[in-house]
Amino acid sequence: MVVGGVALITIGIAATMVGPIIAIQLYTPAVAAWWTVFTAVVVQGVPFLLLGTVVSAAIGAFVPERVFTKVLPRNPALAVPVAGVAGVVLPGCECASVPVADSLMRRGVAPAAALAFLLSAPAINPVVLVATSIAFPGQPAMVLGRLVASLATAVVMGWLWVRFGREEWLRPPKRLTGSGVPKTGWGRLLEFRAGLQHDFLHSGGFLVLGAAAAATFNIAVPRSVLDLFTGSGWLSVLLLAVLAVVLCVCSEADAFVAASLSGFSPMARLAFMVVGPMVDLKLIALQAGTFGRAFAVRFSAATWVVAVVSSVLVGWWLL
Repeated sequence: MVVGGVALITIGIAATMVGPIIAIQLYTPAVAAWWTVFTAVVVQGVPFLLLGTVVSAAIGAFVPERVFTKVLPRNPALAVPVAGVAGVVLPGCECASVPVADSLMRRGVAPAAALAFLLSAPAINPVVLVATSIAFPGQPAMVLGRLVASLATAVVMGWLWVRFGREEWLRPPKRLTGSGVPKTGWGRLLEFRAGLQHDFLHSGGFLVLGAAAAATFNIAVPRSVLDLFTGSGWLSVLLLAVLAVVLCVCSEADAFVAASLSGFSPMARLAFMVVGPMVDLKLIALQAGTFGRAFAVRFSAATWVVAVVSSVLVGWWLL
């Protein structure tokens, strides 16, 4: 995956540099529009992606995981909203949220709280919210809508797990019985470098793919087809909610992709940004590998429904 990320980032950088030349040589309105959208998404998204992965790697390397267990209430129902709010101050991409949640469970954190954190951290952290404000200038309601809808989805899913979750759906992670060997300063630096390299290359590759997919979507899909969806508020929301699952754009860059989908309603673009960090193909695969297929199928399907409903309600209220 890292090798693929390097290749995709290289292609993305090369494309943004030589794209205008190619567009001029092979000029058609469609080619020019494709390069414009692709370059805009990549150039705007990479700085926030880099910032997010730096902070995420620093937290993983230098912040002891026992901090999470100390601040969470023992009652799972009370721990869920605390874990959800914790995502606001702890940046990280969705790729890192699954192993973090697994680690929290292995240290005794209630699964409902760990799952709420899994959903909230990549969706409402400061880097994501700042990126959203840059992608939607002069639209603070979009930033607030993303925060409220994403946090509501994370908390509701945590409470649903408290009420309906079953142990047989969740492959139980092995509890840690010892504190392990303490890491030296040099060891933490090496862990920071490894985490930064993995997260940036992995997420950067998906950013390039997402930018290419968004540009292709804007150009290749006939306007008559889009009119069928953009003319209906419900259909446009459902289309972008499904598109978010397929595109797998990193949460620190998906706002720029959503902003490029200008033909859709604000509510539909909000759904794209709420669903994407919580349910996409790579996350489903990561969850299946970590917690088991039975969990991934049920949890992803329920999260998608709750995220869409939250987006619609918050979008109707704020947008």
